[in-house]
Amino acid sequence: MNHHHSWKFFRAGGFDQVKLDSGADLMALDQLDQKLWVALACPTTGLEFDSRTLALVDTDKDGRIRAPELITAVKWAGSCLKDPNDLLKGSGELALAAINENSTDGKPILASARHILNSLGKKDATVIGLEDTLDTVKIFAQTNFNGDGIVPPESASDDATKLAINDIIACLGPETDRSGKPGVSLAKVDQFFTDAQAYSDWWKKAESDSAILPLDGRTADAAATFRAVKAKVDDYFIRCRLAAFDPRAINALNREEKEYIVLGAKDLSPAAAEIASLPLAQVAPGKPLPLTEGLNPAWAGLIAKVQSELVQPILNGKGALTEADWSAISAKFAAYETWLAAKAGATVEKLGLPRVRELLSGKARENITALVAKDKALETEFNAIAAVERLVRFHRDLFKLVNNFVSFRDFYSRKDKAIFQAGTLFLDQRSCELCLSVTEPGRHAIMASLAGTYLAYCDCARKGSGEAMQIVAAFTDGDSDNLMVGRNGIFYDRKGRDWDASITKLVDNPISIRQAFWAPYKKAARMIQEQVAKRAASADEAAAARLAQAAAKLEQAATTGQPATPAPPPPPPDPKKVDPGMIAALSVGAAGLGATVGAILTGFMNLKWMMPLGVIAIMLIISGPSMLLAWLKLRRRNLGPLLDANGWAVNAKAKVNVPFGKSLTRVAALPPGARNLVDPFAEKKRPWRLYLTLLLLLVLALGWLLGKFDSFLPDKITSAQVLHPRSSATNSVPNTPEKPK
Repeated sequence: MNHHHSWKFFRAGGFDQVKLDSGADLMALDQLDQKLWVALACPTTGLEFDSRTLALVDTDKDGRIRAPELITAVKWAGSCLKDPNDLLKGSGELALAAINENSTDGKPILASARHILNSLGKKDATVIGLEDTLDTVKIFAQTNFNGDGIVPPESASDDATKLAINDIIACLGPETDRSGKPGVSLAKVDQFFTDAQAYSDWWKKAESDSAILPLDGRTADAAATFRAVKAKVDDYFIRCRLAAFDPRAINALNREEKEYIVLGAKDLSPAAAEIASLPLAQVAPGKPLPLTEGLNPAWAGLIAKVQSELVQPILNGKGALTEADWSAISAKFAAYETWLAAKAGATVEKLGLPRVRELLSGKARENITALVAKDKALETEFNAIAAVERLVRFHRDLFKLVNNFVSFRDFYSRKDKAIFQAGTLFLDQRSCELCLSVTEPGRHAIMASLAGTYLAYCDCARKGSGEAMQIVAAFTDGDSDNLMVGRNGIFYDRKGRDWDASITKLVDNPISIRQAFWAPYKKAARMIQEQVAKRAASADEAAAARLAQAAAKLEQAATTGQPATPAPPPPPPDPKKVDPGMIAALSVGAAGLGATVGAILTGFMNLKWMMPLGVIAIMLIISGPSMLLAWLKLRRRNLGPLLDANGWAVNAKAKVNVPFGKSLTRVAALPPGARNLVDPFAEKKRPWRLYLTLLLLLVLALGWLLGKFDSFLPDKITSAQVLHPRSSATNSVPNTPEKPK
């Protein structure tokens, strides 16, 4: 019967995330519907997480961790422990008593852990740490047999076998044993003895055929001399044949005089290439090659060896060599050259034929093969040492990885940074903690706009070490007034190292409702400033032009001695007839505008004590659309596209709402009571507030004097009662019947 695990969820980022609080939760991870996982895949690079642990989880070595691989890792680690709750500790030390020796994987791991501690001189230790598993050289240094199938010379008990292993290493190169020593594997042993047998058989052919070694032991040296001069001697006899064919070619075949003139202008030596390129001797029809006199100096030494090593033993010595003699010598080495071209087992040639045959006739191969088999018999036990490292790493890291994959608990709890957060960027009086390394700029260019977040892409560098990288920082609080390409800041990575950061690209999106509220006013202020600056620049240019014109006239007057003729005044503009219809239209427009302004002011005055609310309403009318648009965009702010651009497969809408965004970007704030309001270098400011207050009071007084507020005020303080009490009193007496006379 299947047991269905009971899950608990917490809500963060606008969606429900699974709460993993026990070993039972981890062991039941395969029962959790993957539609409820926050991520289904992540890369093994570009994360603030142990790369070796990620590589161990990535069993197919494709550079990505997927849900099935994570489930497999959790299941394996939990089965190797007596209590899966130990995975929640996140400790780099694993108690030996915590390993489940009754499980298939746990038993060899426990044995290997004890072997490691014994090798490190920690026989009585009760825990094994990650650093203990990393020093494999020290672990295996105490043994010659460690299950890797490679045996060093020290593994042999007799000198003959040790020497044979060293011979194999000398011929085929070493393989590194787990102990760090050079050794040989069974494959190298088989290759060596196969090559040795081939080399011995190759030599047997020469030993059984006298034509292959015509000069016995001197054949190899003589053949080398023959090969060294063959092309040059062949060249000489071909030239002699051409001279016999056409005597006119003799001078050209012996080289022309002008070439010797060029040589005569140089410092010559027998080894000069120009001399070596000349014929061996003077060319003539049918002329034998002299072996002593009249030889090219560059070839005299080799020709002397030809006489001693070839002509003397083969032709019984001669002073000159005919073409027929040379053909006879060439025929003597034909079989040798064919045999040499078919050489086999050249890798063992350096040992010499006697040593090769000694190894083939002895028991070296059987002895080394037995040593390799003895070493391989321990493979299971010693391979578990790698499993010890794997278990210790999973004991330390797996729970954190799950809480940054199945859920984003670290990111949304704010107790610790998520593994995808690269560090903190300090720029524009803010610290941005949502910074990601950019591994694929092309994907970011596509996905960044979908995040709905104000992003700053920065190039980071450490000039001291030459390191460089690119990050993207999310600004989720404050405003964007001073953020622009080229601004510099400091980025602190997760190791605490500081990097010079410079903004290279901005993705504009709303940062906060507060920024959206002031945005229309800032835009209006910028527009006014730009218009004023444009008008001022135009006026400055016109003034400069007039000044330059006046200066030119003064210079002309000073040069010619004549007073500068003033420029004639511009002709008066032609009188144009004014269209009465246009005047009427302008009058109507001005009247309408005045009526509108009057209606607004009248309505504003009719608000009485609610006039402040009217001011707020006007501001909301101006800022409302911008705030509404910002609110809609801030609700869609999503972390998913940024992670997807880095190779993640995010399975949820990981929202970054306004309150959470404020926690990710900290705006500078002074400590309470730390501010000194006196700035000795502050610019002197005009009392605009006082001016505005006086103006407001003046407007109110004028309105009261004109009786504009009488309908809103009590009778005793109306302007009619205060300024004209008699007329007011007369007007207020009721009509009474006239008394009779």
